[in-house]
Amino acid sequence: MAVLLLDKSLELKVFLDKEDTGFEDNICLQFTESCPDDEKVFLGGETNLYITRDQAQAIIDELKAVLDS
Repeated sequence: MAVLLLDKSLELKVFLDKEDTGFEDNICLQFTESCPDDEKVFLGGETNLYITRDQAQAIIDELKAVLDS
């Protein structure tokens, strides 16, 4: 499932990368942009950020704190 951001021009997918199961940072945040180059947040059309479970939990905690405030 994807989360669409920025007027649906930025797509975020979150998944476990099965090829990286041996690494601690195997959770992939995949950003895909479908907008003109001068409007892109990232340099490429697709950007993958790999994070650990602890980092993923920290993001969840921060989002929950904002939602609860």
